[in-house]
Amino acid sequence: MKENRFNGLDHLRAVAIVLVLLYHYRAFQHPDWVETVGRYGWTGVDLFFVLSGFLISNQLFKEIYENGTIRLKIFFTKRFFRIIPPFAFTLFLYFCFPFFREREALPPLWKFLTFTQNYGLDVINTGTFSHAWSLCIEEQFYLVVPCILLFFIKTGWLPTLKYALVAPLVISILLRLFSWNYFVIPVLESERFWKVWYMHIYYPTHTRLDSLTIGVWIGFLYTYSPTFKKIIHSNGILFFFLGIGTLLLSFWMCYDQASEIASVFGFTCVGMAYGLLVLAAISDSCFLSKAAFVGTRQLADLSFAVYLSHKGVIHIIQSITRPINFSENQLLVLCIIGCLAAGLLYRYAIEQPSAWVKNQLLNQK
Repeated sequence: MKENRFNGLDHLRAVAIVLVLLYHYRAFQHPDWVETVGRYGWTGVDLFFVLSGFLISNQLFKEIYENGTIRLKIFFTKRFFRIIPPFAFTLFLYFCFPFFREREALPPLWKFLTFTQNYGLDVINTGTFSHAWSLCIEEQFYLVVPCILLFFIKTGWLPTLKYALVAPLVISILLRLFSWNYFVIPVLESERFWKVWYMHIYYPTHTRLDSLTIGVWIGFLYTYSPTFKKIIHSNGILFFFLGIGTLLLSFWMCYDQASEIASVFGFTCVGMAYGLLVLAAISDSCFLSKAAFVGTRQLADLSFAVYLSHKGVIHIIQSITRPINFSENQLLVLCIIGCLAAGLLYRYAIEQPSAWVKNQLLNQK
């Protein structure tokens, strides 16, 4: 791709953040149509996982292909300055300014600092900044995957990785089945159901490996299989419609997000659907990759900052505008503008200075 950037992935990342915003906006004052459209917005996180799995692994596999190894210092320096400064600023807002909190109680600070907040997360009683759970999984992914790949390099097993990646998919499905039977069924008819379901099915890393694994799978084959790459670039439209069809199937399967079939197999089906759409987005023959749009590129670049800050921003805007009696649709537009403004603030006050420091450390332009 020109500019060494996949234009189609910007479109998907923009879709992902819109899905997440609509899903979380249902917890605030909202128009009725948001409830309907946003019910599947939780899948936006799975789309982010597939995108992260592909983009990060693609970088690592390229480096292995060209240099035979992974320079961990460079990789972790890049990840640190991309993730930690905006995350630390968001933590500062949540812990030092209670009016920023969309809920009353926060989990302990050490859980955020160690990126383990997604384990044992009681979303009912300590649900403030609960959406950091996905960032915890991504950080754990960034820490573990380079080390696993180095192990496969040292042992000479790297060519077998495409087969080894079946294991995380199967393990996630089996662990969700176990969690459903052992933890969820005993509380199926009780008030504790949602707390237990989120704690043992939705948030833990070991039950959410599907989408990241699918992204890594695509990254591996895209780098090491010329045949796979040729198939992708020749069949972009086919992958697009297969992805849409599989996504509709997964939406049907996950109509009740917390049902047994959705809990055990739904996340895998969603990950496969978004994996197919990622294949379409990186294909030279698909319309998704052929054009770069300023709107989706900017929204894609702002997506991480918007994801971190959006609940607090929405809460503040709805709190301070309550006496004005905006209509629900007007309030939604105002909240979207506020989220984008917060994203721009993060970009110019935090992300760009952090990128400058990173480039100085790595002697990069």
